[in-house]
Amino acid sequence: MNAILNWERSSLVVSFCILNGAGVNFKHLEDYGIIGNMETCAIIGKDGSIDWLCLPSLGSPSVFAALLDVERGGHFWIRPQTKYHSVQSYMGDTNILQTAFTTPLGDVVISDFMPVKGMQSVLSISTVFRKVECLKGMVRMAVNFRARFNYADVIPEIEPAESGLTARWQDEFLFFQSPAPLFLHDGEANGSVMMKTGDSLWFALQYNHINPLQNKDYEKLLTGVKNYWHDWSGTSDRETSVIEEPWHYLAVRSGLVLKLLSNSDTGAIAAAATTSLPEKIGGTRNWDYRYSWVRDASLTDQALFHLGHADEARNFRNWVIRIAEEAGEPSNIKTLYPLHGGEDLEERVLDHLSGYENSRPVRVGNAASQQRQLDIYGELLNAVYDTSRHGEEVSEERWDIFRKIVDYVCAAWRREDSGIWEVRGTHRHFVYSKLMCWVAIDRGLKIAVEKQFDAPLEEWRKTREEIKTEILEKGFSKKLDSFVQSFGSENVDATGLLIAPMGLLPHNDPMVIGTINAVMKRLMTKNGLVYRYEGSDGLPEREGCFLLCSFWLIKALVLSERIEEAEKIFSSVLGYVSPLGLLSEEVEPETGRLIGNFPQAFSHVGLINSALYLGIAKGRKHEGPKPLGVVKDNIPHPPE
Repeated sequence: MNAILNWERSSLVVSFCILNGAGVNFKHLEDYGIIGNMETCAIIGKDGSIDWLCLPSLGSPSVFAALLDVERGGHFWIRPQTKYHSVQSYMGDTNILQTAFTTPLGDVVISDFMPVKGMQSVLSISTVFRKVECLKGMVRMAVNFRARFNYADVIPEIEPAESGLTARWQDEFLFFQSPAPLFLHDGEANGSVMMKTGDSLWFALQYNHINPLQNKDYEKLLTGVKNYWHDWSGTSDRETSVIEEPWHYLAVRSGLVLKLLSNSDTGAIAAAATTSLPEKIGGTRNWDYRYSWVRDASLTDQALFHLGHADEARNFRNWVIRIAEEAGEPSNIKTLYPLHGGEDLEERVLDHLSGYENSRPVRVGNAASQQRQLDIYGELLNAVYDTSRHGEEVSEERWDIFRKIVDYVCAAWRREDSGIWEVRGTHRHFVYSKLMCWVAIDRGLKIAVEKQFDAPLEEWRKTREEIKTEILEKGFSKKLDSFVQSFGSENVDATGLLIAPMGLLPHNDPMVIGTINAVMKRLMTKNGLVYRYEGSDGLPEREGCFLLCSFWLIKALVLSERIEEAEKIFSSVLGYVSPLGLLSEEVEPETGRLIGNFPQAFSHVGLINSALYLGIAKGRKHEGPKPLGVVKDNIPHPPE
């Protein structure tokens, strides 16, 4: 058997290396798609390789991590054994990923998906299904299965099983069901199978579950998953949407990505599906984003709500209530949380992994969980207020929790913190943190007045005014004609673009206009990409351009009625969207490559909001299932 295996494996590797030019090279992020089940996500390359998968949940250790180490990380690929060209697409408005291979002898398509909770199935949802169909001709398909548990620190014991194999370590195992004969050797399995026109084969990967199925069962699951995603995404109808094409397609795809990053049990929303994808190739800005930041989740919740997905807003609010109740006091609310509540947040380095394109260190956990970031209270209450204006009720019982948060902000707003950018060093008086403290009090006041809840209104109003005065006097540079990053600083920060959208100043205020112009002059590239801020943050290398900042600029320009400029920048930034409509955290301005963790919730939130604001500004009438915000003179404004 080993002799057969050695010939089989070497032929597979040679054909891929020589004919496809990949070998052990890392793929660009633009060449990846994502599937998931609201518990975890799989990152799949257009070469048919699952290069990232954590089981059973997104915050669990990986079983495939070739994304972070091609040779050691582990993967599961299916692809033609001969020369091929491949492209990826999604099956309509779903999270079913299709990879189409064209070869000299025939065409094959792989459909990858995971079942989601709520579907009636005898199968565990922690399962990846891969349907392989031969559309034309004859194609020999090759299979390589190389599981590596615990972030590739463990080679599991692989054994034959009925219609496949098992890979075991401690109390965990994977069951790999394969219609292709497999040859086991040295901790991996290889196989191949000839397919002709009309043939279809099903591969399945189950976690801690063994349940071989028949093709009819698979087809039923595929239909169920397709219907689930079509029903969910169908709440944003193209004909009635404020968003025009082709923006509508990208906004819906962004919504589908954000839904994948949400957790069906807890309502928490992950910042991204990956860890340690670098913000600069070869650099050290490599962080674990597989957690739910209160800030990121708040903004994601609002974006989904404005696409018509009210359930997500409700689930997120329930999550916020739970963490606030468990914290006891607002001061104990952390910046970020595990999606389930059980994963370890302690940051540590995995020295045995090379990192994406040799960008070390590879980190799991995130030390930002211990930072003080005062802005999170503003984002949280802004999301609660925004959704409450459109039918999501705030009960008196829950108001008690929100009131405690406002009271805490009134007492704590003068403190320094680490800020939205989580600077690892000396605390500062970040202007954005002060702004969001103002927002927390402002939104708390509005909820209390509109709902007639008990609150110390005069005390809150006095503190709100004090914060505003401090921001205007200490957070604005007359020399730069711009708001700056922190009190006394002369560095422009893209968060200054949010002064007007959050309601602190009108959109036509000279200080707002000056800040927009300063950002465009000092932080924006010629292609509309925007850096986060000027100056040093204590890390050795500079990062790429932060996509959310470009979207903030677009929103600020729209609200200032500079529609043509906003649309031009939006069109330019959309040029960096992957062929599948996906975005990472940043763009490398020199090459246009996507960099940073992927796909990134912040970036997709920004895309949705930019499309909404531009659509409304251009006069498209909204008749969808949910209002899209306060509209005044065709421009959405924050509440008065």
